[in-house]
Amino acid sequence: MSNFAAAAALAAGLAAALGGCTGAVLGGGAAAGIGVAQERSVGDAIDDTTIATKLSAALLDDSFSLFRDVDLEVVEGRVLLTGKVPEMKDRLRAEELAWKVKGVNEVANAIQVTSEGGIGSYARDVRISNELRLAILGDSRILGINYSIETVGGVVYLIGIAQSEEELDRVIQHARSIKGVKKVESYVRLKDDPRRAG
Repeated sequence: MSNFAAAAALAAGLAAALGGCTGAVLGGGAAAGIGVAQERSVGDAIDDTTIATKLSAALLDDSFSLFRDVDLEVVEGRVLLTGKVPEMKDRLRAEELAWKVKGVNEVANAIQVTSEGGIGSYARDVRISNELRLAILGDSRILGINYSIETVGGVVYLIGIAQSEEELDRVIQHARSIKGVKKVESYVRLKDDPRRAG
């Protein structure tokens, strides 16, 4: 989830809470609907959103550049950090902040240390992520709601919960078939992975 998306989610949550009971009831119903479709529980999804919001706030409190340059996804307390930062100390600082957030049980730090990039690279990465989301959505053998996708410098990062090894392989093959993809890194767990219970 990009930091902008986390901030938007927080704003939407606050608006619903301030909007009266109707908004809260509708919001709860929508969350329950999403929870039924997802492998993670509604409680886990709410906890993950809370972790993402707190980590985004911590990044912003630390420095605007860290907040701007680091993207994050959270699934069942597992944090995936991606993005590009100019120095190794920034990469390490983002991970340090992630570990300080209550509820975090794992941090995968895939932040790239580089000064390369720019608007062209960003546009290409957004295109790759969007193409992959569309490919997954169009594949009836993939439950796409269980996957989060980030692309940085042509590297596709996946996190989520796969129904099976076959499903995960299909997602990875879709990613590899997209023009401009250099590599695919998966932080996806299978739904029957015993580590999910703990």
